[in-house]
Amino acid sequence: MRLWKVLVGVCVLIGFADSFVLAYTEIPVEQGGTIRGKVTLTGETPRPMAFNLVTIPDAVYCGRISTGTGWRIVEDFLIAPDGALKDAVIMLKGIQKGKPFKTEKVRVEAIDCDFLPFVNVMKKQDELTVVNMDPIEHDIQGYETARKRGARVLFNRPLPMNPFHKVLGMMNSHKHMAGKPMVENVHLRKGRNIFVMQCGFHPYMFSWGLIVENPYYAITPESGEFEISDVPPGDYTLTVWHAGMKKYLEKNISVKPHGAEVVNFEYQTVSGKRRSVHEMHDNPRFGLELLDEGEEIIPSLRLQIP
Repeated sequence: MRLWKVLVGVCVLIGFADSFVLAYTEIPVEQGGTIRGKVTLTGETPRPMAFNLVTIPDAVYCGRISTGTGWRIVEDFLIAPDGALKDAVIMLKGIQKGKPFKTEKVRVEAIDCDFLPFVNVMKKQDELTVVNMDPIEHDIQGYETARKRGARVLFNRPLPMNPFHKVLGMMNSHKHMAGKPMVENVHLRKGRNIFVMQCGFHPYMFSWGLIVENPYYAITPESGEFEISDVPPGDYTLTVWHAGMKKYLEKNISVKPHGAEVVNFEYQTVSGKRRSVHEMHDNPRFGLELLDEGEEIIPSLRLQIP
């Protein structure tokens, strides 16, 4: 019995020591280097996910952004003419000490039946705020993801609209008023660092989040370029993730004192394969004629091009 207690105590101490060693420590960074580069995608543009608005509530209002033929496209691949890829997240692995670890408070807005921003970065237990700016209701479903064990529900809560929205004539109005915010602390199980939000009423509404272990990360803008500064000299692994791709890309790098390392990443699309069961196709059972007489889905904000 005494031996068992000793073994348990040793295991606890080892576990505590491991967690202590792996914890990130803030220190003054001297002779820090910079990592910069670009994320691109080559090959055919991946097939977009598309949802038939006729089968989804608020078809006319949510059709403000649509193809105009009754489909709403999930724009998870925003690619510039030169192949630059937006919303890729670059993370540095293997770094335990460095500059202050602060993340911006994450606020996601549901606006014109879309979640913005599409990609966010957070620390463990960070607070997530979601606000409804639309004159219709949304339903927030949050999941942590994993390839082998599947998804786990983090939260599922209604997102009410502002009670002072004028519902009458709202389809022709473009006024956005913030409703009561939904606030959640995001805590993922050990070994998981990706979560996704989706609207239960409007399933084409997505917002992705990554949990990071240190402040050395970046999200690519439309140019696909990134820069990570004040990196202590050393050997690390640089990783890139994108919501539409099924794998991480990684490169080993060595940061020298006051050095400037250039690291580019290139994703390649796989042509000829379906990405999702939700792909645009003609379906006579769900045509525009199912909408109320006289109603049409005509984009008033932006026409999506598949």
